[in-house]
Amino acid sequence: MRVVMFGYQTWGHRTLRALLDSEHEVALVVTHPKSDHAYERIWADSVADLAEEHGVEVALRNRPDEALAARLHEIGPDLIVANNWRTWIPPEIFTLPRYGTLNVHDSLLPAYAGFSPLIWALINGEKEVGVTAHMMDGELDAGPIVRQRAVEVGPRDTATDLFHKTVELIEPLVGEALGLIASGRTDWTPQDRTKASFFHKRSIEDSRIDWTWPAEDIERLVRAQSDPYPNAYTFHKGQRVHVVRASVSEGRYGGTPGRIFIREGDGVVIVAGADARYGQNHGLAIERVRTDDGTEYAATDYFRTMGGYLTTHPS
Repeated sequence: MRVVMFGYQTWGHRTLRALLDSEHEVALVVTHPKSDHAYERIWADSVADLAEEHGVEVALRNRPDEALAARLHEIGPDLIVANNWRTWIPPEIFTLPRYGTLNVHDSLLPAYAGFSPLIWALINGEKEVGVTAHMMDGELDAGPIVRQRAVEVGPRDTATDLFHKTVELIEPLVGEALGLIASGRTDWTPQDRTKASFFHKRSIEDSRIDWTWPAEDIERLVRAQSDPYPNAYTFHKGQRVHVVRASVSEGRYGGTPGRIFIREGDGVVIVAGADARYGQNHGLAIERVRTDDGTEYAATDYFRTMGGYLTTHPS
């Protein structure tokens, strides 16, 4: 098959590696220019560089345009493969190849369509995550499933751990999907739209800690915002503090959410949960923090006295 790839960052890089290692011809690679967005500076293996190393034509675009559409008509691809393409691909492009367009998405569709699926899934306490290869249709991440692979989420896994687990699934998954498509198979599995969910891109605002959340939820937020992602953060005496590592407290503590309460083990417990006044909640035991200047501290060194509050905004 003659294949065109749309992709970006490490997810696109792994997909292109699979295509280059296959028996199929890679006729064109379409990728985005480099970005300064906080979430696009990480896992940023260059799709363009890999394509150029293998003598494959590269088109840099933020979104498809008329010139790109004309070039695709000239190439006449049998299949388009997309992974982590960040903007809409119009029907006149995704329906152009005779086999259609295969999209690779890092969630177990139909759940977690859209953006940052691993982070959202970890925050929400999902027991497994994975990667889905599906045929593109007119609705984002909604087309029929060709192949899907899953991995378990461990009790202390971070989003970084889950990235490494799932990115290793991309190349074998793409290889399997290419083989099925080339064989003439079309009996793909429709997505159950009653189980679908769709998430927006994450921004710095989404890393802000809300102390009315249960401690279990905040602890997952901290793991979901692991290095090199922008860490979960709060404010102490008007200064932003990034929470690098935390756990759910052993004890149950009552009072007002955000109160810096007591040392427990290697951590400092913060009261959490909208119903903390009843005294039945576990708190969040913060273990390590980082200030805006990049200095990291053990929480017991940073919070030398108990009392006062951590807040969602400077105060």
